[in-house]
Amino acid sequence: METTDTASAAHRYSTGAIILHWIIAIAVIVMWRIAEAAEHAGSKEEAMAVMAHHKALGIVILLLTLARLAWRVIHRPPPLSANLKPWERILAHGTHMLFYVLLVGLPIGGWIASSFYRMGIEVWSVFTLPALPLPKNEDIGHFILEAHAAGGTFLLLLVVLHVAGALKHQFVDRDGNLFRMLPFGTPKA
Repeated sequence: METTDTASAAHRYSTGAIILHWIIAIAVIVMWRIAEAAEHAGSKEEAMAVMAHHKALGIVILLLTLARLAWRVIHRPPPLSANLKPWERILAHGTHMLFYVLLVGLPIGGWIASSFYRMGIEVWSVFTLPALPLPKNEDIGHFILEAHAAGGTFLLLLVVLHVAGALKHQFVDRDGNLFRMLPFGTPKA
């Protein structure tokens, strides 16, 4: 007979996945606030200084996301709840795939855009990503940054959808699904 702790563990993400999930989630929120601060900076120089943090954190998010993907390959995630409707399963898988695409694609896009300005990315004096060997073309760089900003807005909308889904499962369905990504509580099948 399966104990409650064993049953809960079978439906919960691994500790590494939980830690990476919450660090990335917090980093994305901080990233958004940094971008907002740069938008409202008093001067171009101040905006550039703030954006240096945005770029550095973007690279950290990229590295954390790659670590999360590697972790996911090595540590299979728990199966989705058997109680989910088919549309909920499709939405859950689609949302997760879009998160990974954006969390990898946005930092790479930012690096490519910076490279068209012939600028590398300094990651808080720990290391520097040099500009990619692309010709200087600020028009292309600007175009990519516009697409990057749109992607960032889409990522925030995806976060809202993800949180709304988690809250729906917790307070409407009362299925304990939220506890799959928390180190406490009881996730159900």
